[in-house]
Amino acid sequence: MNNRCNRWQEITRLHLVLSATIILICCFCVGTRLIASAAEIPEIQRRGYITVAVKDNLRPLAFKDDSSNLQGLEIDLAQQLAIDLLGKKDAVKFQPVANRDRLSVVVDKKVDLAIARVTATASRARVVNLSVPYYLDSTVLITKDASVEQLKDLAKQKIAVLNNSSTIARVRYYLPNAELVGVNSYQEAREQIENNSVVAFAADASVLSGWVQQYPQYRLLATKLSTEPLSVVMPKGLQYDELRRRVNEAIARYIAEGWLEQRLKYWGLP
Repeated sequence: MNNRCNRWQEITRLHLVLSATIILICCFCVGTRLIASAAEIPEIQRRGYITVAVKDNLRPLAFKDDSSNLQGLEIDLAQQLAIDLLGKKDAVKFQPVANRDRLSVVVDKKVDLAIARVTATASRARVVNLSVPYYLDSTVLITKDASVEQLKDLAKQKIAVLNNSSTIARVRYYLPNAELVGVNSYQEAREQIENNSVVAFAADASVLSGWVQQYPQYRLLATKLSTEPLSVVMPKGLQYDELRRRVNEAIARYIAEGWLEQRLKYWGLP
């Protein structure tokens, strides 16, 4: 199992390096047929705010608190970028979006940026520009069974996975003898665990960490089955080069100075 884990870790590290390289060198223009309403840096500075597409139901990345105010790591990041670009934390207008619209609102120039749990991939880098990663998400397992302490404890157990997700292959790689049970939503997975139909659920750490915060009887296992960089989505085109450069430089500084690590700890992200 250790050899299997080490081999998979090497594969995921290579994928991360290749993805980051592709992201940094793919700077093609998307064409002139789009109506430009996203702004270049001089226009952003003139109007005094940036527009950012975010999620509003994804604790702890971005969600509404009891007062309907947006909170979370990605909200903090957007506000910090507003400080860097415009000198004010509140110089940002948020636009909640569904998963299917996270790229299109940038491609269609409806917002300046999207910070909405977007995994950096080569296919996405062909249609939008992606920043250096601000968080390395991963596939993990969650359970409330006290007897499950390590990955090997699930070797022949029933595990819930989202139907048609990439998680299925990762779980099969680590736990080839486990019985996988397909579900259509996180809620359905929780119902399966509560009914003792499955012992664990495999999904994204960024989402399951919020689940643990809401339902403290659950625990995340320490083993990570993958590494998936999350990036800020930005428009293509030479006119947006300064925006991309400043966003990338800012995120690199947040990492170097420890600001991002502090916010990750604050929001309970592994």
